[in-house]
Amino acid sequence: MDLETFTPASGRLEPRAALRSDAPSLDLNGTWRFRLSPTAGVPDDFARPDYDDTGWDDLPVPSHWVLQGHGAPAYTNVSFPIPIDPPHVPDENPTGDYRRAFDLPEGWTGGRLRFDGVESFARIWLNGHELGFTTGSRLPAEYDAAPYLRPGRNVLAVRVHQWSAATYLEDQDMWWLPGIFRDVTLTRSTADVFVHASYQDGRGTLSFEGSGTLSVPELGIDGLEPGAEITVDVEPWTAETPRLYEAVVTCPGETVRVRVGFRTISIVDGVLLANGRPLLLKGVNRHEFHPERGRAVPYETMREDVLLMKRHNVNAVRTSHYPPHPDFLDLCDELGLWVIDECDLETHGFGQVGWRANPTDDPRYADALLDRMRRMVERDKNHPSIIMWSLGNEAGVGRNLAVMSAWTRDRDPSRPLHYEGDRSCEHTDVYSRMYASHAEVEAIGRHEEDPLDDPELDARRRAMPFMQCEYAHAMGNGPGGLAEYQELFERYPRLAGGFIWEWIDHGLAHPTHEYAYGGDYGEPVHDGNFVIDGLVFPDRTPSPGLLDLKKVFEPVRFEFGDGVVRVANHYGFTDLSHLRFTATVQAEGETLAEHPLDVPAAGGECKLPEPADGPNGERWLTVRAVLAEDLPWAPAGHEVAWGQALLARPEPREHVATEAFTHTGTGSGTGRASRRGGELTVGGCVFDAATGRLVRLFGTEVEGPRLDLWRAPTDNDRAAGLEARWRALGLHRLTHRVDDISTGDGLTVRTRVAPADTDLGMVATYRWTFDGGLRLLLDIEPEGDWRDPIPRLGVTMSLPGPAVDRVTWFGLGPGEVYPDTGMAARVGRWSATVESMQTPYVYPQENGHRADVRWAELGGFRVSGEPVFGLTVRRWSALELAAARHRPDLVAGERVYVHLDLAHQGIGTATCGPGPLPAYDLRARRATLRVRFAQP
Repeated sequence: MDLETFTPASGRLEPRAALRSDAPSLDLNGTWRFRLSPTAGVPDDFARPDYDDTGWDDLPVPSHWVLQGHGAPAYTNVSFPIPIDPPHVPDENPTGDYRRAFDLPEGWTGGRLRFDGVESFARIWLNGHELGFTTGSRLPAEYDAAPYLRPGRNVLAVRVHQWSAATYLEDQDMWWLPGIFRDVTLTRSTADVFVHASYQDGRGTLSFEGSGTLSVPELGIDGLEPGAEITVDVEPWTAETPRLYEAVVTCPGETVRVRVGFRTISIVDGVLLANGRPLLLKGVNRHEFHPERGRAVPYETMREDVLLMKRHNVNAVRTSHYPPHPDFLDLCDELGLWVIDECDLETHGFGQVGWRANPTDDPRYADALLDRMRRMVERDKNHPSIIMWSLGNEAGVGRNLAVMSAWTRDRDPSRPLHYEGDRSCEHTDVYSRMYASHAEVEAIGRHEEDPLDDPELDARRRAMPFMQCEYAHAMGNGPGGLAEYQELFERYPRLAGGFIWEWIDHGLAHPTHEYAYGGDYGEPVHDGNFVIDGLVFPDRTPSPGLLDLKKVFEPVRFEFGDGVVRVANHYGFTDLSHLRFTATVQAEGETLAEHPLDVPAAGGECKLPEPADGPNGERWLTVRAVLAEDLPWAPAGHEVAWGQALLARPEPREHVATEAFTHTGTGSGTGRASRRGGELTVGGCVFDAATGRLVRLFGTEVEGPRLDLWRAPTDNDRAAGLEARWRALGLHRLTHRVDDISTGDGLTVRTRVAPADTDLGMVATYRWTFDGGLRLLLDIEPEGDWRDPIPRLGVTMSLPGPAVDRVTWFGLGPGEVYPDTGMAARVGRWSATVESMQTPYVYPQENGHRADVRWAELGGFRVSGEPVFGLTVRRWSALELAAARHRPDLVAGERVYVHLDLAHQGIGTATCGPGPLPAYDLRARRATLRVRFAQP
């Protein structure tokens, strides 16, 4: 049948640009009649205008039928959900039949039916006449409707098959979501225009292809003919300065408007340039996704995406792995993002079978691959934001790439070509990789990468700029290593930056799980929570990873010296005149003074105000750069960048036993340990005499603190194999043995902590003393040959649930920090409820750790570090957190669990890419934890 044909379409009109036209159009979105069949072999009599569809359901268009109660979605990353047997598909092929009756306005003549997105194979009828079929799910298809339109009532019928020969081209690490998911329109527009607008040294050169004449009133251009060229003074378009000029093209029968941006993309001496200046891409990969609507993304959500990107210092987006809705590209033009527009092509699952029968190298698929490339380029060719065309993603290598590349170079030589899947870069203009390690990126930056076998191709590739089209996989807690990657990108001119994978968690709204991932719909083949890998949560709340990325991507940097701050401009195309700078001095997190700073537009050295008087305490200077005025993407006062410097540490103060102190419970309130029955008391705090464990702290019942090495594994821990090694070693089930308890001026408890079935262990010696507060000095010494990194090193204690509702701390905050994450955190005084201290990862895992804490108040006591400690507070244990699979699995119990840590294992990006850098591995070592408990 046709759905197993290699031919990409029948009856379809030639592709053309997406344009804003004044030609009449009829919006056919809305409520359609719908019927789902389990197989493709259903009679097509439903296409008759008089067919009785009263027994059918209603279905909104655009939408995916599996998100509207018909069937279920399925997620795979690489694996195909059908047998790999191109072009054939199973008989079990969900097939959706759509019907839409519409009235033609009086006097209407002619017109085209336009479908902007249908997955994966659609056959179209109008008033019972078959117009043809189309494939290429994320690309438009137009049909000539004129011969079959009738005055008054018309009936449009569409049959959509989920599986087809085209499915083998669309294995794109996403939910399989069939249906008509983009707009359907009847339009009388037929215009096609290709505007060419280049820039050099303050001058813009303009020409166009098409019919009619072009005018740009703002530039005094009127009646420019096709093929003619004019050069005028203009302001350039960049992502930082997205200057657009409104062009009007008067065509036969209609007028179209094109927003023109003058810019030139070039490669000189292996460096990617925009308008003659080096271009550093600080990008993200963006799938189209909405937690309720899938890829049927509303305009308001697209705009929210672009605004969030801009507000977090992102300057580029790769449209992984297909062209987005054209409205998204309009927003990138308007608000300013560099774009790599990617063809609707990925055949990743063929890698599971050694790339046998891969469509990329199958000449029978050549027309289909070229068709997808042509439709993308023709639709999107007028967008100044698009700086590269991408041939696709993870589709292996093969002869069809040459076909796509050759056509695109001929059609649009102004944009470089991108494709990551061919290491030889034979058909591209940039060297692109995924998840290269820091060491490999540095080698490439030095032009010292491993050579290709072909010397000619090797020399050609070494002359190319390098970019990471995917890096720093943002799955769960992480990614780590962002700052180190960015330092490399900025150090070596050959490195053009890259794109984080990816923008959003693809969690589908679910009545039980809150958000669903692979396997939650009973799919026999799925890739679990690998689809939960974004910088924003499904509801578009920024994750800690996005906040870190904003800091790493900052376009302004601060260096502090003796009484001065040096402000460096890291914008590529603008100065600092749109920013306002302030300097704030705080002691123990309380503001003492705030002053404006007069920073030169080009950046430079600026004198800081004299230190303010105030209470004795740790003093920090924070310099902030904020927007001076409203911009289209953020209001005045929006923070763009910040930096901090320590001004002074407080004078040390010895704690003495005569400090005022009130306690509840037995004991003398002195530092001498006293015994009463089965209890030992030190300074009014009570310990179990048999185990030496603290049981009451200033009257509050406690369990612990006890040495703990476990954390709920992160996605990156699992992917790196660390979780398996930690569980095999038994770090989640430590045993504790008391070897000695001694009393005197305090209490000393020597223990050995170890998992079963190993000779590895930790000797933990707790020394408790009282000096007006209860001080713990915990010495930790490993025994045995600890070869693997350990999850964490610290102590865990628990309190009654009502004892702690809110935590106030002085240290890094307000969000979580791990050894290679947390760049967004700054020193200050912070306060949060226990609930809000949790990071709500869709797949629960280690989270919420606050670092470099000087002191924290938790209900009835304060704990101070000597000098600092790490703090996590939760209403569930680490074991309960590790056992959870969805957010609702975590239910507050009767205890609050407090973790006081010396160190954590780094996070890394091993879900896809390298694990933590060696500097962030936590090795078993001798260490000492010093903390002091007191009543606040």
